[in-house]
Amino acid sequence: MAIIPTIEVRKPAWHTIAMFALGFWLSAIAVVDLVVMPTMYAAGMTVESGFASAGYVMFGTFNRIELLCAAVVLTGLLTMVYRHRSERNWGKTEVILSVILLGIVLAQTYALTPQMSALGIQLNWLDSEVSVPALMDGMHESYWFLELIKLGCGGFLLSWLYRKTKEDELLAQ
Repeated sequence: MAIIPTIEVRKPAWHTIAMFALGFWLSAIAVVDLVVMPTMYAAGMTVESGFASAGYVMFGTFNRIELLCAAVVLTGLLTMVYRHRSERNWGKTEVILSVILLGIVLAQTYALTPQMSALGIQLNWLDSEVSVPALMDGMHESYWFLELIKLGCGGFLLSWLYRKTKEDELLAQ
């Protein structure tokens, strides 16, 4: 008697994928904002002449990783909402929060980061003293405000996804 193996194709668990992407994203934000940036300020790197271009490369790369995470989270939430489309208003608030997160990351990637880098670039190489433009303080405030909104929305979404994962596990039993 021959044993024929059966292959079972499973659909991806989008709530788990979105939850892990969001967890990675929030932890990366915490590392950059609470470890990397204070270390750069304490080391005096922010007043170096090449900091603006190095910061643009670093934050540009990080912003694109954030865009990828935001897209994965939004995709995960949209697939979850599609599966529960018979239930009215299921996940509507969470999708709106996810779109807000994506909008914030788009604004940071394509508006705030390039503008901050452009303000920080030293155009007069003969001037040995590097000063921070006054407009940069307002941009830093905008950056931190957007970061707080991202952390708040992301934390809410992460807790919601965790609750939904636990509910799905209980229903599967």
